[in-house]
Amino acid sequence: MKVFKKIVIVTMLLVFCGMVLAGCGKDEVKSPGNTFNDMPTDITNDTPDHTSSETQTDTWTDTPADSSTDVSEEVIKEGTVEKSGNVVLKQLAFVYQENTIALSDIADDEKIESMLGTADEIKSHTYSKDDGLNMDQLNGMTEKQYQFPGLIIKTIDATEDKKFFIFNIEITDPKYPTIRNIKVGDSFEELKEAYPEGNLTGGELSDEEDDFRYEPVNYVDVMSFHIKDKKIESIQIYTLLD
Repeated sequence: MKVFKKIVIVTMLLVFCGMVLAGCGKDEVKSPGNTFNDMPTDITNDTPDHTSSETQTDTWTDTPADSSTDVSEEVIKEGTVEKSGNVVLKQLAFVYQENTIALSDIADDEKIESMLGTADEIKSHTYSKDDGLNMDQLNGMTEKQYQFPGLIIKTIDATEDKKFFIFNIEITDPKYPTIRNIKVGDSFEELKEAYPEGNLTGGELSDEEDDFRYEPVNYVDVMSFHIKDKKIESIQIYTLLD
């Protein structure tokens, strides 16, 4: 009996050891998988996945969608004809009842009337080689003049699509101030303070008459103030036509 019991005990020990060894083997196989699954979920923060769509979306949202619009914003007055040299045409303008009328604005009869009212007179002329004006460079083009009390506006259809634009403005009435609020009757001192970039054509102010020219960029687009007795007698805004 004692021998039998020893055999049984030894057999059970062997079986138990075999089970323990088998269990350890399974744990060793399973451990690599457990190690990967147990990794912290935010480990990708240390090494960003640049191939993921989520990362690309976050990167693009850091750049404002309208950043290019700010860079390319035009300084030319809206509705005007863009000219070489990027002339700031909105400076060559006058104001009437909250309407700003600028050199090179596109303007037809309806638009002129909507801003300034009904003209006292409208004249029209189409240039030709036989009109005796010797303006051959304008042949085939039509000029229109709108006359108001103290104001004359001239337009011409010199664009490729034959739209009329303002090329000459003559002001003799103080109710049409410039965009910098200078008007007929103002003193030369007020003019010089408002337009420090301008210059007297004679170099210095005389006791009789002078012209004060303001040219934002070049000599082609000009605002000229005629000075008499050290006061503004008239204002002319014009562009030289080719």
